[in-house]
Amino acid sequence: MTWRDHLPTVRGKLFLNEPLAPFTWLRVGGPADVLFLPEDEDDLAHFLANLDPAVPVTTIGVGSNLLVRDGGVEGVVIRLGRAFAKVEPRGDLTLFAGAAVLDAILAREAAKAGVAGLEFYRGVPGTIGGACVMNAGCYGAETKDVLVGAYAVSRAGQRVTLTNAEMDFVYRKSRAAASGDLYFTGALFKGTPDDPAAIETRMAEITARREASQPIREKTGGSTFKNPPGDSSWRLVDAAGWRGKPFGGAKFSEQHSNFLINTGEATAADLEGLGEAVRADVQAKFGVELEWEIKRIGRL
Repeated sequence: MTWRDHLPTVRGKLFLNEPLAPFTWLRVGGPADVLFLPEDEDDLAHFLANLDPAVPVTTIGVGSNLLVRDGGVEGVVIRLGRAFAKVEPRGDLTLFAGAAVLDAILAREAAKAGVAGLEFYRGVPGTIGGACVMNAGCYGAETKDVLVGAYAVSRAGQRVTLTNAEMDFVYRKSRAAASGDLYFTGALFKGTPDDPAAIETRMAEITARREASQPIREKTGGSTFKNPPGDSSWRLVDAAGWRGKPFGGAKFSEQHSNFLINTGEATAADLEGLGEAVRADVQAKFGVELEWEIKRIGRL
């Protein structure tokens, strides 16, 4: 008998030894010991409150910025579904978005409502839950610039509300989320008034810029490394000679050398091994330590 024989009763779905590769953009990785798809926030809170506190819990979104290691993920992996994928106007240039809402969908709904300031989300390949955890952003704007507050459930099953200040945002991270004790269910955003057509034009420019500069149709995980202060990760990867250089079934994109690519048959070990080789080479050649932006989870 193990903890998996004593899982809480849920209204959602529970799967044992469920492969996670199909849930990630890189399409690699082993299974979750348990995958939980909660029916709604009450179901999520009940499950967490009644799960053995010793069992690790990990949440995933659409897997756009996620590398699951080949050994799979210990404990429970939670993936939020339809009940967490709603965008609702709340008046006064404010919108609520569930944690499973795609960032691009929030940008689109804000444009329809004449709410400017959220256009950058059109260029962020992920969900609102991930945006809260990572302070996601691009082209000079970040989540911290537009988030009013975030909603989460704690590991103990308690509902939590955090203000922008309490999220404690820094570059590509919320310090509040870094504890790993919070599982975001949604967030509130506020922008400024503008004509929907003007907002749409700016979003079209972001889309065109992204398509021209990023390998968005490849098996990739988005930006691999955070930009170090005063420099660009892509420049360092390129200068170290790793643009397009094969490493097992992995490489860094010829189009954008901070994008890690699964060329078709890569393992998670190939992808992570390439990233670590590049980090070591950049450190040796330029004295700069690149920090992973892609989240890596699971057993080696």
